Amino acid sequence: MKNLIGILCFLWLTGLSAQNNDLPEKSFKSGEWFQFRIHYGIFNASFATLEVKDDNLNGKSVHHVIGKGKTTGIASWFFKVDDNYETYIDKEDNKPYKFIRQISEGGHTKNIEINFDHTNKEAFYHDKKRNRKKTIPINEGVHDMVSTFYYLRDKVDIEKLQVNDEFTLDMLYDDDETFKFRLKYLGKDIIRTKFGKIECLKFRPYVQSGRVFKEQESLTVWVSNDLNKIPMRIKADLAVGSIKADLHAFKGLKHQFKIVVKKR
Repeated sequence: MKNLIGILCFLWLTGLSAQNNDLPEKSFKSGEWFQFRIHYGIFNASFATLEVKDDNLNGKSVHHVIGKGKTTGIASWFFKVDDNYETYIDKEDNKPYKFIRQISEGGHTKNIEINFDHTNKEAFYHDKKRNRKKTIPINEGVHDMVSTFYYLRDKVDIEKLQVNDEFTLDMLYDDDETFKFRLKYLGKDIIRTKFGKIECLKFRPYVQSGRVFKEQESLTVWVSNDLNKIPMRIKADLAVGSIKADLHAFKGLKHQFKIVVKKR
């Protein structure tokens, strides 16, 4: 259950990519809100949310995305998690300006802030807990964990996706250096949800096996095959146990939610 929002954001972003530089119609707007129900093994471990708000950063109008996750019920007796992730992104191309990661997980805490200077291709990394600061060189198009999800939601061209297509992206996340994120498109799938049957795009991200994930191909992600591109379901085999997250509630969608067969 460790790092619930971190794992979810890392997984959500996997479901979306494209092979051109043109941004189609935006897939989201301010006011969008998702709630996910997370199961760790047989336990209902927590709920996690993602919300998009209007905000102002250094005189510029931006989207302010806030992700929160917290263990509930019996799970919280064994391992308490209270995570907060935030990103401030450009309203046109979704590039990040500021990323915040504040976590408390079973007594382990982090408080990290990253400010991006895309003009000079630098990121200013500040570990507030350890009072450690560092300037990091970045490439054009680098993203943080949360901004990547929103950037790729807009950039995806569903019609051009082919089974076994693979994609890579630079990300600056937890450590004070960028890394290459890689994923594979597996095709379309219809899944049963609390809302009914939903047609989804299915993806397999490649992750580092060992501390958190059991194998490099431990994750599977389902994203709604519509203009919203909503993460509907996530499954992962962890080093210890397994985790599953399903969309539980939503509001403020920019486009109509596409349901194949409504639940009766």
